[in-house]
Formats: sequence, structure tokens, C-alpha cells
Amino acid sequence: MTPEQNKTAEKMTSVKAAWDKAPAGPKKDAALKHYQAAEKAHTAKNDAETNKELDAAKHALS
Repeated sequence: MTPEQNKTAEKMTSVKAAWDKAPAGPKKDAALKHYQAAEKAHTAKNDAETNKELDAAKHALS
């Protein structure tokens, strides 16, 4: 993996951990949709879209 891909993978792990700790509710539901979109983009090797969705998921949880 390139350094950029490692960074993205670490970010995915971080956001998933934050999502796991979040209380149930609309914020968690919204974050899940963004996280799933990030997973799909990551599978397609689209780092820009993955990071965009991870940022949106993080924002939804805050």
C-alpha cells in the first residue's frame, strides 16, 4: 500500500471505532450511511471519495 492508502485505512479504522462508541440515534444512522459509502469507494480504490465520506461520517457523529 502507498502511504496515502495507509493513511486512508487508518482513518477508516478511526471512524469505525468512533461509530462503534456512539450512542444509537439519528447521528449514528447518518454516519453509518457515510461509512458504508466510504467502504464502497475504498473498494473501488477511490481515496478522494473515501476520505470525503469518512469526513462526512465524522461530522455526522459530532
